Amino acid sequence: MQAALTSEERIFLLRLARQAIEAAVCDLPLPDLEQTDLTEVLIQPGASFVTLTSFGELRGCVGALEPYQPLVDDVREHAIAAALQDFRFRPVCPEELPGIKIEISRLTPPEDLNYGTPQDLIARLHPHVDGVTLFDGRRRATFLPQVWEKLPEPDLFLDHLCLKMGSSPDLWRNRKLLVQTYQVEEFQE
Repeated sequence: MQAALTSEERIFLLRLARQAIEAAVCDLPLPDLEQTDLTEVLIQPGASFVTLTSFGELRGCVGALEPYQPLVDDVREHAIAAALQDFRFRPVCPEELPGIKIEISRLTPPEDLNYGTPQDLIARLHPHVDGVTLFDGRRRATFLPQVWEKLPEPDLFLDHLCLKMGSSPDLWRNRKLLVQTYQVEEFQE
């Protein structure tokens, strides 16, 4: 895992995400980033997921698995996308903003998980630690490590991940898939 963010960097990113969501939902321009607020870690390439909840229920979650832009830009982009572009939900409206809670997950680079059998795959997973991405041709799906809280059994976790990918839940049992794992540094409002 890369060096952890400081508490100040975490607060900054949460505030940045909140400002970006509020501006986008209210159709206002994004506030300028003060370059003096940006630490070395914040301007380095970083991958993040931004998860929105409303009254404890998922309201949006969008992110990137690999870094392709500075972490500050990644968080801002995915905060807006989680609010307005998660195809599973209608866009967040201004009246909802006070009830929206923001969680940011900063990802480590993904690593291929080599395994032989379905049982071997289960044995190599680290529940509550690993985020998992399954690939089947052009299709892919990922669950952040936080999903283990709702799906603590590895076989059910993988079943639901296959369903999310648009496949039958037992695909991982019947065909060897490309599997990648990653870890996250998670923080929330």
